[in-house]
Amino acid sequence: MQEFLQQLINGLAVGGLYALIALGYTMVYGVLKLINFAHGELFALGAYLGLTLLTALGLAGGGPAAVALILLFAMGLVALAGYLLERVAYRPLRGSGRLTAVVSALGASIFFQNAMMLVFGAKARVYPGGILSGEVFTLLGAQIPATRILLLASSLLLMLLLYWFIHHTRTGAAVRAVSLDQGAARLMGIDVNRVISLVFLIGPALGAAAGVMAGLLYGQIKYDMGVLYGLKAFTAAILGGIGNIPGAMAGGILLGVIEALGAAYISIAWKDAIAFCLLILILIFRPTGLLGERTADKV
Repeated sequence: MQEFLQQLINGLAVGGLYALIALGYTMVYGVLKLINFAHGELFALGAYLGLTLLTALGLAGGGPAAVALILLFAMGLVALAGYLLERVAYRPLRGSGRLTAVVSALGASIFFQNAMMLVFGAKARVYPGGILSGEVFTLLGAQIPATRILLLASSLLLMLLLYWFIHHTRTGAAVRAVSLDQGAARLMGIDVNRVISLVFLIGPALGAAAGVMAGLLYGQIKYDMGVLYGLKAFTAAILGGIGNIPGAMAGGILLGVIEALGAAYISIAWKDAIAFCLLILILIFRPTGLLGERTADKV
């Protein structure tokens, strides 16, 4: 029971990271029907910017307050990068076919990955230890590090804020309207370009938060880390139902829990394979995802 609870908490913490990244995929797909393949690299950029800010501002021993400050700075900077990405790589091609946009997204992914390698180096970088308390909580005999609890709470808070924003504000209603039908949204006076830009601000910002959290959780980062995390977050978005915000949240957390339990009770060598086996099964038996709905495809 103790080991199960330990692995469950670990899975929830990692699942929160997957969910934050998956939200970026699902929001962009919801409004543009486009998979932003550069999103994983924006997540990695957030991790590097968080480390750079920690070092430059001397906040390595600042505790939770320092983490909150770094998260806000990294989220703001990566949100700006996401906005520029949409203006440069996607908006000029919006009238083209979907394949053209996909190629542009892949090109942006390669650009960001190589830019991070040139700027930050090809070797793994280490997050400073001790920024969060080494305190450990005991729950039903299981030893739960305070770091995992804090990161899980932060992930859940960001997800709840996004859900409230989308479902209880006028701007959120505009995002939902554009997701349903861009033409009708324009007729209702909604600035579609502004909504799309907003989505490219929010999604990368959440990815940046996940990047900083991943650095704090695992202790090191690398320029190509966005590839694997991006694929797993994409799996989580498919699992919950691509384009469905609550589905991305649920899919990410579920994937993290399945990975953690699989690594503990099957083999850690199969940890990454489990995610992609799950993706294959979902695509075979429920292509719309666990919370997805069948909708008519526009041709």
